[in-house]
Amino acid sequence: MCTVLQIARSTYYYEAKERPSEDDVTGAIIEIFEQNRNAYGTRKIKVELYKRGYIVSRRRIGRIMNEQGLVSTYTVAQFNPQKTPCNESIQANELNRAFTQNEAKKVVVSDLTYVRVQNKWHYVCVFVDLFNREIIGFSTGPHKDANLVARAFSSIQGDLRDIQLFHTDRGSEFKNQLIDETLATFNIGRSLSMKGCPYDNAVAEATFKIIKTVDCQHLIIQPF
Repeated sequence: MCTVLQIARSTYYYEAKERPSEDDVTGAIIEIFEQNRNAYGTRKIKVELYKRGYIVSRRRIGRIMNEQGLVSTYTVAQFNPQKTPCNESIQANELNRAFTQNEAKKVVVSDLTYVRVQNKWHYVCVFVDLFNREIIGFSTGPHKDANLVARAFSSIQGDLRDIQLFHTDRGSEFKNQLIDETLATFNIGRSLSMKGCPYDNAVAEATFKIIKTVDCQHLIIQPF
């Protein structure tokens, strides 16, 4: 009959099939999205819909997701690292990975990381005492600069002159006039990791790993 009527067979079969209602498809998409921790995009949702008997294009799925405000966690903007030139200071690695210390506040290491706060990137600076791995000072803020490090210094309780050595990587936030003057004021020694070697500051790196694996629902960061 298709040949006689000169129509494509695909046209006949397309019209013959009952198209599922928009409400049914929308409900299925929302259910699949929420059941998979808001992580599925159009490609995976299409596969799941097919398993349920729905044949829906990715374009249609995308349109429905936009209408319902469904945004996959994998499409959220990722952090774009700020590229800064490496600090070429001749300062040596005085710590030399001696991460076990027997005196409190004798050696302090520090580093920066980033976190997302209300859809904006903020930075966290922590000071870690190698004696017991305690965070003895910290600061947060929207800018990655020397002031962030200086505020972390000011948050430390006790006499800063107890600190004998301060170790960080070669970020410009740590090696600048403001930090140099702070260290000179309290007679604190300086140590810098080797260029491009994160293992020289492994304790600070490991501390951030622990922080970022904590349930974010119980972690509140208030910039100041």
